[in-house]
Amino acid sequence: MWLSVPPEEIGGLPEDFEYVVWDGTGPDFPADPADAVFYVVPYVKGPAVGALPLPRMRALRVVQTLSAGVDHIAPHLHQLPPGVRLCNARGVHEASTAELAVTLILASLRGIPRFVRGQDNEKWYAGFYPALADRRVLIVGYGAIGAALEDRLTPFECEVVRVARGARTVARGPVHAFDELPALLPHADVVVLTTPLTEQTRGLADASFLAAMKDGALLVNMARGPVVDTKALLVETESGRLTAALDVTDPEPLPPGHPLWHAPGVLISPHVGGSTSAFAPRARKLVRSQLVRFAAGEPLDNVVATS
Repeated sequence: MWLSVPPEEIGGLPEDFEYVVWDGTGPDFPADPADAVFYVVPYVKGPAVGALPLPRMRALRVVQTLSAGVDHIAPHLHQLPPGVRLCNARGVHEASTAELAVTLILASLRGIPRFVRGQDNEKWYAGFYPALADRRVLIVGYGAIGAALEDRLTPFECEVVRVARGARTVARGPVHAFDELPALLPHADVVVLTTPLTEQTRGLADASFLAAMKDGALLVNMARGPVVDTKALLVETESGRLTAALDVTDPEPLPPGHPLWHAPGVLISPHVGGSTSAFAPRARKLVRSQLVRFAAGEPLDNVVATS
C-alpha cells in the first residue's frame, strides 16, 4: 500500500498490509512500484508527480486521489492493468470549497478588494454596493460541491439555479442540463463553475458562454482553470462588462506579468478551495475507510472510473 503520509498518522488501518510512504518528493521511490496494489496519490503535487509511478504499478488494483477532480490521473489509466479502480475524494473538499466560493462571491459583490486597497492608501470608499440577497446564482456542475455551495447560499436569501451534465430532480428542485445554459445565463447575476475538468467541460466558459451572461454579472471559477477560456474572459473583464473571482486559472500558477493579475474586477485566490484545516482529518478518514473496505473485499466508495 502506497500512502502519502505515515500510516500511524491515519490510524486504524488493516494490519495485514505493508505500508510504504511516498509523498511525491525525492528522486527515488521508497519501494518497487510493481508491488503496490493500492496507491494514494500525493496531494497538490501536480500531474507529473502523481502519475510518475503508475506505469510501473503492474499489480495495482486501486488509485485513490485526495482531490475532488481526477483530471491529473484519469488520462493515465490506459497505462494500468485492466480493472484498476480510480476513486476521488468526495466528502473531503466540499465544505472548504463551498466556504471559499461564498467568500469570493461576497468579497466581489461587496467590494472588499477595493476596501482593502483603500485601507492601504487611507482612502474611504463609501457608497452603495451590490448585495447577494435577491440575486440569482447559477451553479454550473451541480454535484457534491455544488450541493454544499447551495447549502451555504440558502441563508443569504438568493435564488439558486442548478445545472449539471444531465437534467434531473433533487430534493431542492430541478437540475437543468448543460444544453439549457444559453437560456439560463442571461438571467443569472452570479455564475459559479464547480464542474470537473473533462473533454466536455474544457473551455466550457468560452466567448459565447461569457457573451450570454448579463451585463455586470460575476463569474466564479471553483472548478479547474481550463474550464474557462482565459483570453475570452480577459476581453469581458477588461471592457468592464463582467467581473470574475477565480480560485483556479489557466495557466496555473498564474505567472508574474500575466494580465489576469491586474484585470479590472478580477479577484484571484491561489487554488486554495480545499486546502484548509478541514482537509487532513477528512482525508485520513477517507483513506482509512477505503483501505478497510478493500481489505474486507467490500465495494469502495467514490469510484469514478475503471481502467
